[in-house]
Amino acid sequence: MAQKDVPLSDTQLRARIRGCWIGKAVGGTLGQPWEGHRRPLNLTFYQPVPTEMIPNDDLDLQVVWAAVLDRMDTPRVDRHALAQAWLDHVQFPWDEYGVALRNLRNGLKAPQTGSFDNWFTQGMGAAIRSEIWACLAAGDPKLAAAYAYEDACVDHADEGIHAEVFFAAIESAAFIEHNRDRLIDIGLAAIPETSLTYRAVIDTRQWWAQQPNWLAVRERILDRYGSDNFTDSVMNIGFIILGWLAGDGDFGESICIANNCGMDTDCTAATLGAILGIIDPDSIDARWTDPIGDKLVLNKGIVGIDHPDTLDGFTDLILDLRHRLDGRPPAPEDLTQSTEHLAIPVRMGFVPSLDDTETRLPPAGAPEPTLPPSAVSTTLPGTYARLLAHEFEDEVLLLRYTLTLEEPRDVRIMFNCPQANRVWIDGVYRFGRDHGPMVPAPHRAPADQFVNLSLGAGVHTLTAAVRRPSNGRGVQWVVGVVDQKTYQWLPDVLFQKKAEPALSPIASKR
Repeated sequence: MAQKDVPLSDTQLRARIRGCWIGKAVGGTLGQPWEGHRRPLNLTFYQPVPTEMIPNDDLDLQVVWAAVLDRMDTPRVDRHALAQAWLDHVQFPWDEYGVALRNLRNGLKAPQTGSFDNWFTQGMGAAIRSEIWACLAAGDPKLAAAYAYEDACVDHADEGIHAEVFFAAIESAAFIEHNRDRLIDIGLAAIPETSLTYRAVIDTRQWWAQQPNWLAVRERILDRYGSDNFTDSVMNIGFIILGWLAGDGDFGESICIANNCGMDTDCTAATLGAILGIIDPDSIDARWTDPIGDKLVLNKGIVGIDHPDTLDGFTDLILDLRHRLDGRPPAPEDLTQSTEHLAIPVRMGFVPSLDDTETRLPPAGAPEPTLPPSAVSTTLPGTYARLLAHEFEDEVLLLRYTLTLEEPRDVRIMFNCPQANRVWIDGVYRFGRDHGPMVPAPHRAPADQFVNLSLGAGVHTLTAAVRRPSNGRGVQWVVGVVDQKTYQWLPDVLFQKKAEPALSPIASKR
């Protein structure tokens, strides 16, 4: 399949691809210092003003994909090649990245690396990697969306995949279509109408039409789609669309409004900056580009690749890859795998109370509770577990996990649960809470949901007590053991056996 002819001269095509990367770098540098900020901001320019672009995973990972494709005799966009690139070149432990790396190290293949045991399937980590596929399939939204799926399924599922597909389609079309509403419609046509991503975009457009005040619409997005996780893709996509609507095509105002909505600011500003850079590279004036220059700066967590030193050089690499790829579609072979080897053994029981306080849980420092005689040995499907309210047999759930270390390690042990809980390690009380956010990322877990310890080789125990939820919605939790220095998951500390998963081909899900 040859690439589609784009009604642009070589000079125009290059300018739009370069505009994509410049817009990406400007937006990422604007937003990076404010990442995770939960209240509205009022920036009108960089704060602080940089002297070069700030390295950002939004761009880092796309440079890796380009480098990996460039090394192929015949470039192809393939989920398994991209998954191998994660193992070979990416050392980021963050959120869905860390989970996907753990799943890969445990023998899983994409797309199950993204869907299995992953609380962060709805993160922004794939949406921010859409631009490379748009540039390689400029003017062909369907092909760009197919490429984006191959990428996103390695570390996401469902909404996280929809997010990248949505933006890849928009950005590909933006090379030849510049009407904002038509571009948004093209993006929506690439994802299911039943998805939260689709609904959030529709709602944001309607709310803006009803009340063109970005602060008011921001509040409505948060009311309906807000999340404890500041990297949640659904609400952040709402902010990107809002910035685009409220900025009305002005590059600086648009990316500032997206950034000023808070949450995943580097991702929202960078994605919108890339879209606007494709539509009109000249809209990015020197005020924005002079402070960051043209040098391509990557995080130290990217290893083992050769890459261009500048954004200009990266643009030339993408143009060359576009020619060599020549519109070749993915040829995915989906695999279904057993995950039985990743089941986690646990002892589970219920008791009426551990204390007379309102939470029914003991105070900090209390002795480890004894499991009731009725406790059973069972398995949980992974580190991420859920229990419905009606499944609680009494007021307090007791869990006892076994951790096995083959050598002494400095570890961080996390038990993240929004419900009231207490945790003991090897019989010693370590942490707990009465309520709080669900953020099961070991590198940024709430302070009352983890402990750093030096543990010897051998078997250790984690005992958790969790209060029955009062809202009738059930409870969820994630338990994790990671290296204390790198925050990388230790892949086989909790699982019951290390057998390789069985593989069998199935028909493509697409």
